Amino acid sequence: MSEKTTHFGFETVPEAEKAGRVQGVFGSVASKYDVMNDAMSMGIHRLWKDAMMDWLAPRPGQKLLDVAGGTGDISFRFLKRAGSGHATVLDLTEPMLVEGRKRAEAESMAQNLDWVVGDAMALPFEDNSFDVYTISFGIRNVTRPIEALHEAYRVLKPGGRLMVLEFSQIPNEMMQKIYDLYSFNIIPKLGQMIAGDRDSYQYLVESIRQFPDQEAFLAMLREAGFENAKYRNLTMGIAALHSGWKI
Repeated sequence: MSEKTTHFGFETVPEAEKAGRVQGVFGSVASKYDVMNDAMSMGIHRLWKDAMMDWLAPRPGQKLLDVAGGTGDISFRFLKRAGSGHATVLDLTEPMLVEGRKRAEAESMAQNLDWVVGDAMALPFEDNSFDVYTISFGIRNVTRPIEALHEAYRVLKPGGRLMVLEFSQIPNEMMQKIYDLYSFNIIPKLGQMIAGDRDSYQYLVESIRQFPDQEAFLAMLREAGFENAKYRNLTMGIAALHSGWKI
């Protein structure tokens, strides 16, 4: 029987290897991850995350599961907007969670935060546990994204909401070519300069190009059971927000 394979950037690897390789990437860049996000996107990722919160409209007392939540960016924003509530940050890579815990927001919100090492495809939580599930720039690193979406559906309460922020495809071919030139030529160099790690950022750029476009990913949300599924493009489609409900 042939072994199942998946993408690791532009490389084809056995499915069993991908998670370990992704851990290697994020373990390597954890301490510089937030600085690199600012450099790569020229700070625009902050606006995208704010746009995510605007559409999500967190309410007091909600329970959030932030998968691939890394250094806590989304959870901190969620708790500030909600005013009260609880966030669980889950990530495959412990060094990312360690960096998150060091942040000033983590100390001031400690009683409202949990940090859990875990896999998006096998969440260590009961069915119907959370009001909101978010994953930002993480779903494309999951070996089988559809399994992660099924797990998201399982752990959300009825009436719960999923929101995915991910790099996507620009609908305009000329603009996409310009963006690709920037991505493939500049981002790995920034990775070398800032994080001392060219290869990890080469992978991140390649993984963005391999990820399904907006409509294809929308179909995956629907396949996983999410209703009223929609998406919004951010910055011409460089990133996209997908939203769905467990009804």
